[in-house]
Amino acid sequence: MSGGKERTIKPFIFHMLTAAILAGGLSARGGQAGAVQVDIEELKKSAPKIYIDCMGCDLEYIKTEITFVNYVRDRKEAHVHVLVTTQATAGGGREYTLSFLCQNGFGGVNDTVKYFANKTDTEDEVRNGLVKALKIGLAPYAARTPIASRIAVSYAQPPRPPAVEDKWDHWVFSLSGNGSFNGEQSMSSASWGLNASASRITLKTKLRIGLSGQYSRSRFDYGGATIRSVRESADFSGLHVFSLGEHWSAGFSLEASSSTFNNIRLSLRPAPAVEFNVFPYAQATRRQLRIVYRLGLGAVRYRQETIYDKTRETLWGESLSVTLDLKEKWGAISVSGSGSHYFHDFGKNRLNVFGSLQVNLFKGLNAYVIGGGSRIRDQLGLVKGTASLEEILLRRRQLETGYNYFAIFGLSYTFGSIYTNVVNPRFGSAGSGEISIHIE
Repeated sequence: MSGGKERTIKPFIFHMLTAAILAGGLSARGGQAGAVQVDIEELKKSAPKIYIDCMGCDLEYIKTEITFVNYVRDRKEAHVHVLVTTQATAGGGREYTLSFLCQNGFGGVNDTVKYFANKTDTEDEVRNGLVKALKIGLAPYAARTPIASRIAVSYAQPPRPPAVEDKWDHWVFSLSGNGSFNGEQSMSSASWGLNASASRITLKTKLRIGLSGQYSRSRFDYGGATIRSVRESADFSGLHVFSLGEHWSAGFSLEASSSTFNNIRLSLRPAPAVEFNVFPYAQATRRQLRIVYRLGLGAVRYRQETIYDKTRETLWGESLSVTLDLKEKWGAISVSGSGSHYFHDFGKNRLNVFGSLQVNLFKGLNAYVIGGGSRIRDQLGLVKGTASLEEILLRRRQLETGYNYFAIFGLSYTFGSIYTNVVNPRFGSAGSGEISIHIE
């Protein structure tokens, strides 16, 4: 972050300065316990106001563990806006980037702290590590206020780590499966899925391999007749990327798929690609502007004869995509556009757009909109002949269309006290880890 500093926190190596509030642990000089409490409350009135901008963080746990600041619910009331962004690490964990942004005339330098969570860390370990990183980042700002007299800093000397040899050579593997079923007297449905992946990610290269399969079946009884529907699909994806500096990268992808819905028995699509990021990759959690060009070959075998009288064909094509992602104090925006076509017929093409915008309009009022659409001219695998009513209603077969679109939008407004310091977990509360399941 320009003009700021950056520090790194790892949950398994305690190379950290731990800022700890000793409000309840330090004795008052010549006073009673009641006087100590009054003194603490008076000091806290002058403590910095903090706005935590973090999707998915356990805010109630943070407020309970860090009590030397005042929490506000509106970013414009804060002295320090803490913007938390994340991205996946090579080992399947998460990298948390905590950006501390001063505002409203509050003295101090914008700062950045990073915290790394392993894939095997529990939810409690992750939130505990995030709290430690927040304490370190907030300590310099609290030190500029009178409440600094109640803060102490300690340092835990770590043991010298032994030399570690990675017997997996950076490889990470993952397996998952799922299944579901539901039914009643006149209908039933069930589905199964399997996913497997392997990856090897270093600073210079990225190698990812993924395999997935899905099978679903449904039965409907109506008017003495039974209608059965089956859909199945399988996908393979492989990607090998090479770093070419702070802005460039090149790679090669291979995709294979099979789908009853798309009328594909087997499709193979190898494609070399090159990417340019206007911003350095080191800033990816806050901003990206990526341009990707792909040149690809497709060999396709269809399940049934297509409307173009094909049962198999080989296709050459190219695509270009542009993606902008920004996350700032005012909100977040993501916009992408892409286009592709086949070389044998430039009229067989597709244009896609997608965008999401979240804006803090003014105090207490937030708005969001998500939408996208496609202009479709490249449905080469459509089955020849007229679709039956069952195929249309049960979505067993892809239908001809010239476009698709979707949009989601909303507003939220909050007013009242700007402070959100109090935590009361009785009868459940947000961020308490409850699970609610509603089935219709």
